[in-house]
Amino acid sequence: MGMESLAGILLSLVIVGLICYLLWWLIGYIALPAPFDKVARVLIAVFAVIYIIGLLTGSWAVFPILRMR
Repeated sequence: MGMESLAGILLSLVIVGLICYLLWWLIGYIALPAPFDKVARVLIAVFAVIYIIGLLTGSWAVFPILRMR
């Protein structure tokens, strides 16, 4: 694993983290009603965890829907 791949992983994590943070903030800013607020935040958290697991394992085989070819 070279320095280029490590930089790519870190850049990817920063970009996805920033997108998830902005979506999280936007949900709080527009003040969705309570059930929709919770569902949207759970969906963002699930996406972030699945993305991080896939990125760190280096394999999307665990999540066939998210497999990028």
